Formats: sequence, C-alpha cells, structure tokens
Amino acid sequence: MPSETMPAAAQEAAAGVFRIALGVEYNGFNYRGFQLQQTGTPSIQGHLEQALQQVNADIPVRLSCAGRTDAMVHACGQVVHFDTPIERSMRSWVMGANRYLPRDISVVWAQSMPQDFHARFSAIARRYRYVIYSDEVRPAHMAQEVTWTHRALDIEKMRAAAQYFIGTHDFSALRATGCQARSPVRTIHHLQVLESGKLIIIDVRANAFLHHMVRNIAGILMTIGAGERPIDWAQAALKSCDRKAGGVTAAPYGLYMVQVEYPEQFKLPERYLGPHFLSGLPDILAEN
Repeated sequence: MPSETMPAAAQEAAAGVFRIALGVEYNGFNYRGFQLQQTGTPSIQGHLEQALQQVNADIPVRLSCAGRTDAMVHACGQVVHFDTPIERSMRSWVMGANRYLPRDISVVWAQSMPQDFHARFSAIARRYRYVIYSDEVRPAHMAQEVTWTHRALDIEKMRAAAQYFIGTHDFSALRATGCQARSPVRTIHHLQVLESGKLIIIDVRANAFLHHMVRNIAGILMTIGAGERPIDWAQAALKSCDRKAGGVTAAPYGLYMVQVEYPEQFKLPERYLGPHFLSGLPDILAEN
C-alpha cells in the first residue's frame, strides 16, 4: 500500500495508475464546443480522446476539462486531465497526441499529477480574453478569430462601464437561459478593456464563469461603447438579475480561454497569455 510520504509520481506507480494533465490550445471555429457530442458532431474533447487513445495502447481515454468552451470559442490555456495505466514520458504524450490531432488543436504540455488534482474542481481562477476588431470594413484575415464590428467604439465609456462588474455579484442577467450552474454568484477579480490599433481586448479574470457570461459582458460593453446605451446601463442590467435586461450576447469568434489558475502546490507549466496574434503587440498586455 502506498505511503503517504511517498512522492505523488511514486504513489501513482504503486497504484498502477497515472494521472496526466495536459495544456491544450485550439481554434474552436469548426467545432460544436469542447464537450463530447453525439456521434458525428465535431468536438474538441472527441478529437483529443481519439488521439490520446492511439498513444494509450488503444485503451479508451476519458478527459475532464477546466471549462467547457462553447461552439466556435477558442482556447490558448485549456487544461484537461485523464487517468491511464500506461507509463510514458511527458514528451511522448505531447508529441504522440499531436500526431493524431487535426491542425487546429494542439497539446502544448503534459505533466504527471497527484490523484487529488482535478482539471475543473482544483481550479481557483479562470481568465478569458474577448478580441474585437473595430473598423468600417470587415477583415479578410482572422475573420474566424476576432469579432468584427463596423461601429466606432468609445473605449473610455467601455472602461467606465466595466467597473460595475468587478467584485462579487449575482450575474443572473449575464448568463444563458439554459445555464445549469447552481448559483449565479461569481467573483470577477479584474476586468480591463485594452486597445491597440483597431483591436479592442476585454480581459477578464474570475473565480469561475457562468454560461455565456463573458460574451454577455462583451455585448453590454460594445453596446455602451457604440453610444447606444448610457454607461450606467451596465449597472442597471446587472442589478436587474433578469436576462432580458442584459442585452445581446456577443458572437463567439473573439472569445479565448487564456489561463486557468491552480494552487501553487500543483506547479503546472506557465505559458504566455494568448491569443498568439497578440504576442507582438506593445506592452499593453504584458502588465495586465
């Protein structure tokens, strides 16, 4: 029987099972979301599990994820885990999985974890970025990776409105009608609106998010930025706790899961915050 003083990896070996965490990034445009769908419907989870099964000596793999992103939503920092009796190097899990994955899904790191780690339930914070391209003319490039608006957006109005969402609130007005979360209360740690050229980035970090919560925040901020509603409409919508008062849900294309945070004891690899095309921008993102 494994000793409580044994290192986590040694305990796993003694128990005959290994828990592996993976960092995953993907362009979600061609998928019906992360979660496994019915037969024939493309999902990120479905492709990952099929690829990992090839590396796992043809033993089926079932993944747990940090957050089930919606259809056409992207990720730069998704975290998943699975259990396996097969011992492989971490490089083998990464390179082996990528060999069988489509080009719009990549495993970027792998790490052996203790059995008390869970990709979803161990997470203490999540971070998303919503990227808007504001211009009269629609972009030919990155059309599936940003949300385009022809309206000129007032960045200062958006920043002022964003302040109403920071803190612990009942976000009933900002969640999808079919959201299955037991409680609508969430805590937003920071919410910033950043600008670089024609790009506007809504950067939000919270303990957890409700279904469509970030897209509904983006919808409200874009409406206010376009001058269609006053700044304090954000506060009125939030306090109403009524989805009908919460405005239009913004399109999914510009939304990225960029980071999942865990207690320091797990020591997961750290990568730069995405998406990739923002990495060359000035230091507006480096300090946020």
